[in-house]
Amino acid sequence: MKDDPRKTDGEWRAALSPEQYRVLRQKGTEAPFSGRYCADHSEGTFVCAACGNALFSSADKFESGSGWPSFTQPVGRENVALESDVTHGMVRTEVLCSRCGGHLGHVFDDGPAPRGQRWCINSAALGLERVQLPAADPADPSGPEAEAATERTFG
Repeated sequence: MKDDPRKTDGEWRAALSPEQYRVLRQKGTEAPFSGRYCADHSEGTFVCAACGNALFSSADKFESGSGWPSFTQPVGRENVALESDVTHGMVRTEVLCSRCGGHLGHVFDDGPAPRGQRWCINSAALGLERVQLPAADPADPSGPEAEAATERTFG
């Protein structure tokens, strides 16, 4: 589901849940430890809930203790945009979807080695394309691997 990112405000309101709209279009933040993906350890690719742009891999997700899903890096630097955010009396770096401009969260320089970054992202801004590997055929353990299926869920 790759949506056209050039939607009107009314089209975004109709396409997104109220929480997704508040986070993605109004730069809101969900309460810590409340998001669907905070403690989710499923394998797959996290995508923008608004447009389907691939953003983060579950392989790069880690437990930061911050209360939001945290990643060490995006799947591709070109998939996210960064802007200075000086709201709430702080200087932070805002993370946006490079495709639709949706607010995702913030990136901080206090993450684990070797990159040292913590991409702190709202669950409401994400969907997860889970990878489901087919069960092995016990009758033919050396048989060719079947294609993996994907399932998309949204925060």
